[in-house]
Amino acid sequence: MLLRNNAEKHIQQTAVQAAGKLDVLLRQVDTFTAQVATSATIQRLMAQEAEGEKTTFAERQSMLQEIRKHEAYTTGIRSLELYTTDYRMLFPLTDVSLNSRVPQEWINEADAGMGRLVWLGLDPRNPDVVIAIRNVRLIDHSFSYAGYLMVQVEKNYFEFSVEGESADNGSGEMMGLFDGAGKLVTSDFPEGADVEGMLHSGAKTIELNGSTYMPIQKRSEATGWRIIILTPVNYAAEGISVLRTVVVVSVIIGGGLFLVMTFILSTMITRPILNLIKVMRGAKLGTLKPISVPSSAMEINELNNTYNQMVDSLNELIEVVYQKEIVQSRTELKALQAQINPHFLFNTLEAFYWALEEKGEEELAEIVVAMSGLFRYVIAKTDGDEWVTVGDELDHAERYLKIMDMRMVDRLSWSIEADEECRGAPVPKLLVQPLVENAILHGVEQRLGRGTVLLRATPSDRPGYTRIEVTDNGPGMDDEKLLALRCSLEKGLNSRSEGGNGVGLANVQKRLMLYVPGGEGLTVHSSEGQGTTVSFEIPNAHKGEVES
Repeated sequence: MLLRNNAEKHIQQTAVQAAGKLDVLLRQVDTFTAQVATSATIQRLMAQEAEGEKTTFAERQSMLQEIRKHEAYTTGIRSLELYTTDYRMLFPLTDVSLNSRVPQEWINEADAGMGRLVWLGLDPRNPDVVIAIRNVRLIDHSFSYAGYLMVQVEKNYFEFSVEGESADNGSGEMMGLFDGAGKLVTSDFPEGADVEGMLHSGAKTIELNGSTYMPIQKRSEATGWRIIILTPVNYAAEGISVLRTVVVVSVIIGGGLFLVMTFILSTMITRPILNLIKVMRGAKLGTLKPISVPSSAMEINELNNTYNQMVDSLNELIEVVYQKEIVQSRTELKALQAQINPHFLFNTLEAFYWALEEKGEEELAEIVVAMSGLFRYVIAKTDGDEWVTVGDELDHAERYLKIMDMRMVDRLSWSIEADEECRGAPVPKLLVQPLVENAILHGVEQRLGRGTVLLRATPSDRPGYTRIEVTDNGPGMDDEKLLALRCSLEKGLNSRSEGGNGVGLANVQKRLMLYVPGGEGLTVHSSEGQGTTVSFEIPNAHKGEVES
């Protein structure tokens, strides 16, 4: 079936080429007749006849020169004949009428063509000639009808070949051309073969001279004529043995390649998977190592990359939790060291407060109350008190500022500005007071005269966040010192002396990065002689501790 289909495709292609060649031949004749019909001499004489003025003998002879001039550029034309609208012949110089020359139905077909060249078929008087007729239209008279131009073409003009070769190209093919009436124009069929009748019988094959042929028909759109190509059936069966051998060899080679490629592919897939399984089993024992063995399979590489990303994330989380535990342990140790009988300390401060009240030392009494609240906030330890509100931190910072105001007499002025909507935001405990302490120590105390500390809590430009900043008007820092401070904060080091055992900027930075994942930590802005501003941002919704 495959071979038959291929043979039919080949025959169809040959038919298309033959039809294309036929159309070229037809267009040549069509162009020739159009040039004759539209020439100035023919147009003038045909217009003269259409207006009722008879052409002279000399004028009819001038047509001969005009037609010969055009015939010199074409082949296959036996003769041309011109007729008036009343079928009277103008050229050549005979008295034959058109309706006696060809059947009336042919004349009617030419009229229906409206100036188009109409191919009619074999000449009834001469079977070696093919006749075509076109109406002559007067260009200068609104294309009015003026007569007929009949061309007689030699039949052997249509003995065309495909691509310069004969129709019989070694395959045993035969080709024939039939006109619209089913009459054979030209062919290389055996003499006396009724191919047309065999085709009308509806048979899919034709028997000629003891051979079986497959017929293919192609109709010309210009003339309605048909090209019939006959191809021997045995031509379709040629090469079966070769094809069978090719199929068997291809199956053997394909099977071998399939086995080899199956083995290679299975090795490429299973080996990386086994390596991954081995590494994942090691992860059960606490060893999280990335896989460094590349694979040529994109899917396996993607699996390895995903596992390596998971390992990196887990190692990073383990490190974060470990650092958090260290910081928390150190903080708890300091709190425990400070808890030397806190109740005794609080009772003693209460006694000082009442004693000062009785003596009228109200300012000192207020300072004692501030110290008591300060110690209670720092030392008190309850479950889950790692997070407080911004309002609690600001109150704690206010108590600290009152005590420092008393210590520094008239060298310190301070103020706290906070929006009510920001006071309820959650924040890790003891983040603000170290910044205030740092502003007093390195800002106010390092300048001559009165210094100022401003503590603000405002909504951040970042939606859902609160911004806390501490500003002093101290001596500030130059670009070199500011860059060194920022580098030390990134590395977790205290580059500036804290003047005691208080909680430093690096400690605040570490806690911010641990308790507020994804945050930027502390931001420091300073100009020499203009003071320093330290700020940070926290989310308004409590996100809890770092996941372990």
